[in-house]
Amino acid sequence: MYRFLKRKSPPPPDINLNELPRDPAKRKSILSYHPNQRDEVRREYLIRGPCQPRGHKFKQIAIGKVLRRFNPKWFDLYGDWLEYSVEKEKAFCLYCYLFRDQAGNQGGSDSFLSTGFCSWNKADRLDQHVGLDVNSFHNNAKRKCEDLMKQGQSIKHALHKQTNVVKNDYRIRLNASIDVSRHLLHQGLPFRGHDESEESTNKGNFLELLKYTAGQNEVVKKVVLKNAPKNNQMTSPPIQKDIVHCFSEEVTRSIIEEMDNDVFGLLVDESADASDKEQMEVVFRFVDKYGVVKERFIGVIHVQETSSLSLKSAIDSLFAKYGLSLKKLREKGYDGASNMKGKFNGLRSLILKENSSAYYVHCFAHQLQLVVMAVAKKHVEVGEFFDMIYVLLNVVGASCKRKDKIREIDRQKVEEKISNGEIKTGTGLNQELSLQRPGNTRWGSHYKTLLRLEELFSSIVIVLEYIQDEGTDTTKRQQAYGILKYFHTFDFVFYLELMLLVMGLTDSLSKALQRKDQDILNAISLVKTTKCQLQKVRDDGWDAFMAEVSSFSEKNNTGMLKMEEELLILEDQGKRPFYPDDFSFVERRSLDHQLEIYLDNVKNDERFTDLKRLGDLARVMVETRKHLSHPLVYRLLKLSLILPVATATVERCFSAMNFVKTTLRNRIGDVFLSDCLVCFIEKQVLNTVTNESVIKRFQDMSELSHCSGSATALHKQTNVVENDYRIRLNASIDVSRHLLHQGLPFRGHDESEESTNKGNFLELLKYTAGQNEVVKKVVLKNAPKNN
Repeated sequence: MYRFLKRKSPPPPDINLNELPRDPAKRKSILSYHPNQRDEVRREYLIRGPCQPRGHKFKQIAIGKVLRRFNPKWFDLYGDWLEYSVEKEKAFCLYCYLFRDQAGNQGGSDSFLSTGFCSWNKADRLDQHVGLDVNSFHNNAKRKCEDLMKQGQSIKHALHKQTNVVKNDYRIRLNASIDVSRHLLHQGLPFRGHDESEESTNKGNFLELLKYTAGQNEVVKKVVLKNAPKNNQMTSPPIQKDIVHCFSEEVTRSIIEEMDNDVFGLLVDESADASDKEQMEVVFRFVDKYGVVKERFIGVIHVQETSSLSLKSAIDSLFAKYGLSLKKLREKGYDGASNMKGKFNGLRSLILKENSSAYYVHCFAHQLQLVVMAVAKKHVEVGEFFDMIYVLLNVVGASCKRKDKIREIDRQKVEEKISNGEIKTGTGLNQELSLQRPGNTRWGSHYKTLLRLEELFSSIVIVLEYIQDEGTDTTKRQQAYGILKYFHTFDFVFYLELMLLVMGLTDSLSKALQRKDQDILNAISLVKTTKCQLQKVRDDGWDAFMAEVSSFSEKNNTGMLKMEEELLILEDQGKRPFYPDDFSFVERRSLDHQLEIYLDNVKNDERFTDLKRLGDLARVMVETRKHLSHPLVYRLLKLSLILPVATATVERCFSAMNFVKTTLRNRIGDVFLSDCLVCFIEKQVLNTVTNESVIKRFQDMSELSHCSGSATALHKQTNVVENDYRIRLNASIDVSRHLLHQGLPFRGHDESEESTNKGNFLELLKYTAGQNEVVKKVVLKNAPKNN
């Protein structure tokens, strides 16, 4: 009897649509996918569009003793179906690939399907492939693709079948979800809540902010949440992720458009996130069409391992995803890890094998930090000094009680000095201080620790004496005794002042190197200036240095001895890169002559007199259109500008990742994390993305299953002013209520007009004004300066 029972077919294996190969030569046959998944795969490829690496340096092949290559203009003529494989250097057809199950060998179909087309001297084959007959295989495949995208289950098609009222409600609902997502992405806040049930008092930021929006806007209130159809709420987690992904893709598209298929630099680093997953962050450095140097974050990629081959594979996938060519890469900026800069098997060497013009620059800021600390610790006494600092941090910094005691003693001393008139008071002055634990790779952290140690020295001594006399842990008491004994030696004072002097000079250089607009020539100039300052201290700064040592010793009753030491100064090694792929032999000969003409031209132009950086020169050249009259000079200038000075931008991205993905939010997926980071980091680009562009992309996606006198002043105003005041006050109250409900901070680190993130209070008030025209007319810039 069992043989008559129908067996259940095994479920289809899960596929990740984001990991589908971009390169046509790397794709597997559509028939190899499960029948239930083929349309899903086809729709994904149609949404992506054909693979067209327009910036790629297409390979030339000999055809009849003549070198020929793919013509990029064909992308414009056959843009809806023509694809190019960087892997095989051949052309393919997207439509025929997606419906190749009925393919014959007509009109050159086979070459565009399996082997690839490379007869570059026969451009007519492209028209032959399309065919004059409306029933040709290519045209049939095209119709099938169009029918697939018009199927009744798609959101866009379902929208057109509804009445105008339903359409309007849908757009209002979707726009509200998009506005909420934009605000959360801008602030880097989580979307989901721990409990999103009807009984929950906190359903998460997305639903709570949507509820807040509905309370501010009657039009939105009528169509969202409980007033929305159960099957079209536009609030489910998949919908949220789709909207975020749309924002991320629009931001990335804007960045790729800014690059304009021109040469660029690549900044890469990897680090573990809150859930101990290794993440690689990618930043592009380029010069835009206005001559402005920019560093843009492109995305974060989860890598299973940190070997050079794994990192190279991830970069290849990213380039293929956005139609970028490795041939356009000119500079690479990494840290000093062997998997990155390895001469034979590192990521640096793997990219050089494919592109000899992709030069490697070791991050200047990393070099500075590692060199200063490595050279300093090679001296035995300096190494002992830092060992004692680490012991001090373990003894004093390991206990909250001891930290509080240091802060309390310091507070009493500050109050005493204020009462005696020794120090001034004011905004930002006399802030609470504590010891900071340094890190070998955390730029400037050792210098900050030593500054705090010098400032809090007397308070720290009191706490150490307390631990020595009244501590319960014998080990800590012994350590406190050893530190106190060392603190009263001349060696400690000498090395403390010496390292403060050296690190103070290099700290200014480190901060300058971390600027986004820093260029290679200015960086080299800053390095030379710092070396000159160090040499000057070595030659003529002994008396001033010993005066500082003597002053500290007298102030804190430490020993005073004589001691000589030698300061090591490092010599840098320079190397001039050369770009064989960017200048032909004739152009190299012409460059010298064009440079002489350019110099004579610029000397007499007043617009070039007040330039401070190479970036300013590029910008002014574009503004004066001299980049058109001196193209070779401008090309050379761009290549020098995209040389990365430091990977500070990547390090800032890691800080952003730790803000977005926290220990309480450690289950966030890799794709969603990358999407959130792209939008959070590139806020300026995010602000330019319109709701309409997000709606269009979303619909094209495949579906997934204050003071006491305020009241008195109010009565003195006219009815209009009184009404405005009440609206303004109510808006501030509503914003405060929401932030308190969600447990979010109010203030921002920078609340100036130029800031892109003024804190949760001002940003949510701005968001509220965007949702409610009545509120918009009376708050922020439209409000009186004194109210």
